[in-house]
Amino acid sequence: MVAFVCFMCPGMFNALGGLGGGGKTDPTLADNMNTALYSAFAVFGFFGGTFVNKLGVKWTLAFGGVGYCIYAISLLVSVHASVAGFNLFAGTWLGICAGLLWTAQGTIMISYPNENQKGRYFAWFWGIFNMGAVIGSLIPLGQNIHVTSNSTVSDGTYIAFIILMFIGAVLALLLCNASDIIRPDGTRVILMKSPSWQSELIGLYETIKFEPFVILLFPMFFSSNWFYVYQQNSINGAHFDTRTKALNSLLYYLAQIVAAVIWGYCLDIEGVRRSVRAKAALGVLFVLTMVIWGGGYAYEKGYTRDTVNPKLNPSFVPTDWKTDGYVGVMFLYIFYGLYDAAWQATVYWFMGALSNSGRRSANYVGFYKGIQSAGAAVVNNLDARKLSYKKEFISNWVLLSISLVVAAPVIFLKIRDHVAIEDDLAGTDETIADVLPQGHPEKEGTV
Repeated sequence: MVAFVCFMCPGMFNALGGLGGGGKTDPTLADNMNTALYSAFAVFGFFGGTFVNKLGVKWTLAFGGVGYCIYAISLLVSVHASVAGFNLFAGTWLGICAGLLWTAQGTIMISYPNENQKGRYFAWFWGIFNMGAVIGSLIPLGQNIHVTSNSTVSDGTYIAFIILMFIGAVLALLLCNASDIIRPDGTRVILMKSPSWQSELIGLYETIKFEPFVILLFPMFFSSNWFYVYQQNSINGAHFDTRTKALNSLLYYLAQIVAAVIWGYCLDIEGVRRSVRAKAALGVLFVLTMVIWGGGYAYEKGYTRDTVNPKLNPSFVPTDWKTDGYVGVMFLYIFYGLYDAAWQATVYWFMGALSNSGRRSANYVGFYKGIQSAGAAVVNNLDARKLSYKKEFISNWVLLSISLVVAAPVIFLKIRDHVAIEDDLAGTDETIADVLPQGHPEKEGTV
């Protein structure tokens, strides 16, 4: 259910963003909106756990979904009038809403499943969620199938996104609250009790105090949304005509679905110890970073901002799917989609492997979404300032590579084959009685 909410809201948002510039020819407006969005997201991502635990999952998700509708509405209005103030408000408001929605989603995804199911939970979620981006990419593809110039998408495209995003916000109201969830083995999901701003701040501090090594994952968090701007604006939005941008976006998110399923299930292979799987995942991800981004460097050298700008280079013709050589860059873009799913799955799985506690998981996710969004705010601002494509590319490759090296001590020293309940509850206000099933011998007589 949470995946389908994300299918309708952030999934459609990704489809819109995948066209480059929010569907507009010039990405500057979308860059400025997204800078405001991710700046607000960075703050509310840290405190999203308070709202999730206080309001409940369904109300937090529903409220979060509304922000996506307003964002799409502002882009539609901007096609016909200059409404910069409304656009910046919509970006900021979506940042607040998205911070709450993604904290609720992340907390559920890494605290609901048992230890041996966390990879496949991600696979199912990421597949359904990205199917939203796939369906969303079909909308502009169908409506702009004959548009062989690089132009803004039609009004009907924006209207379709607005309607679907609103449906997603309403769908969230059909969910039950996390406190009512009982796993098949009878155990309950651990939730933080009576949260407040103060207790949330203390919780963030206690999370660092309990596991200071988690700080070494922060560069992976920071990098996890950094590459979207380069891929969507500097490749797809800059170099292709409207219908090919839509096709590229469709293939990108289809690749994510395939990769999420394969990667998620590989992370849960029961015949291999979890500590070994963690090391293997880190190693494979490093190899993919070198290979895929190495191929990306070969492509990036072929153009600059000036050569793909029709005002500066009147002879520039956007690449169409019928253009010679398109197949090569098409596969590069597909592999970028595969890489994105593998990166996100690995980060979530690493966090889930560190703890089974819902409270601590909410804090991990808060750090993840907050730091991730800070990175996205920075790179959107750099793109709005017209940083060269070469520098954007180098920043991606360097950040991703270094972050894997920095994370290595966490993977090698802190991810164990099993996290004991006693260790999970250390430093929290929960007791073993909160997590044992009814009728368990150790639960009897426990307050």
